[in-house]
Amino acid sequence: MAIAAIFAAGAVSAQDLEQATNTYNNGVMSLQMGDNTTALDSFKQALTMAEACGDAGKDVVTNCKNVIPGVMLSIAKDLIKNKNYDTAITGLKDAAAVAKEYGNAETETEANELVLQVLLQKANDLLQAKDFANAVTAYNDAIAADPENGRAYLLLGSAYASSGKIAEAEAAYTKAGELGESSDATKQLANLYLRVANSYYKAKKYTEAIQAAEKSISYVDSNANTYLIAANSAQKLNDNASAISYFEKYISMPKARNVNAYTFTIAVLYQQAGNKEKALEYYQKVASDPQYGTQAQEQIKALQQ
Repeated sequence: MAIAAIFAAGAVSAQDLEQATNTYNNGVMSLQMGDNTTALDSFKQALTMAEACGDAGKDVVTNCKNVIPGVMLSIAKDLIKNKNYDTAITGLKDAAAVAKEYGNAETETEANELVLQVLLQKANDLLQAKDFANAVTAYNDAIAADPENGRAYLLLGSAYASSGKIAEAEAAYTKAGELGESSDATKQLANLYLRVANSYYKAKKYTEAIQAAEKSISYVDSNANTYLIAANSAQKLNDNASAISYFEKYISMPKARNVNAYTFTIAVLYQQAGNKEKALEYYQKVASDPQYGTQAQEQIKALQQ
């Protein structure tokens, strides 16, 4: 009876190994046909069967452990292509965990790196779709995965800025600058406060508009529109001295528009301030202008009398 039991056990073991091998081969066929999900199920089943066979199933176990992490990674990549980001991230994390367990360092590294890329891709899509609140959440998720990612902070700043959260945007841009994105962060900070200045000007909050413009200038001193907003705001406040200074800076900049119009304005402001010499200087700059020339010549004659 004991001998019969041994032979029976051997027969069952051989049968189980054959079943495990066949299941593994089915997985290979599914993989070749591009059916990763079915392939993964087959490999997992084969692994369980082979492990139950003990030493006899070692080769099948090894083969399964070699292929399973890669198949899991491929499935996650397909989800990324379909923009099923949340499920893809879960799949990538699972693939990384299994790869680590099975000693597949290459797949583990690739899966972990892709998690951050997918988080950023998801956030970028949300930002492009103008879903700013969810974009902020997604960028913060990316930062949680990689706290030293300056680019993520830079884009987080854009999401906050688009949401009208100025203080949060400034903090994110500042952090981005600290993490190697100094050039872009500085430009974004300047643009942020230029938009704030413009909003204040439209709301007729001229003092605040000047303050925001000055903050923009403190980051980047090359945007003509910033000086124009400050100049117009100062003029509205009857602060002609400041208006003159801002207008002079504006017309000196390469991208300034309607330069002769603002040159004439500067002349008028100097004349109102009682500075005949500077008024004459600026009237003379537009004395031959088709639109402002006649008025400028009349003022020149009046000032020279």
